[in-house]
Amino acid sequence: MNLRKLQSVVVGALEDIKARDIEVINTARLSSLFDRIVIASADSARQTLALARNVHDKVKQAGGEVIGIEGEGSGEWVLVDLGDIVVHIMQP
Repeated sequence: MNLRKLQSVVVGALEDIKARDIEVINTARLSSLFDRIVIASADSARQTLALARNVHDKVKQAGGEVIGIEGEGSGEWVLVDLGDIVVHIMQP
């Protein structure tokens, strides 16, 4: 899946579950590890986990690969690694 499509899927998945303060940061010139960081806020641990799960599910449905998810234990900050994009979902 190309980067533009993956970014669109991620932002759409976050908007579906009412994430707040969604920001996309282009890191292509700063790091060779990934091209984008997507940051979003959630109101509760439950919403944080739901957002991460929705990103996971929507990316898989679109044919993308999910490398891993970290932080599901606490739900305060969850990271979804999609290879070219790293998604950070956290409570303010």
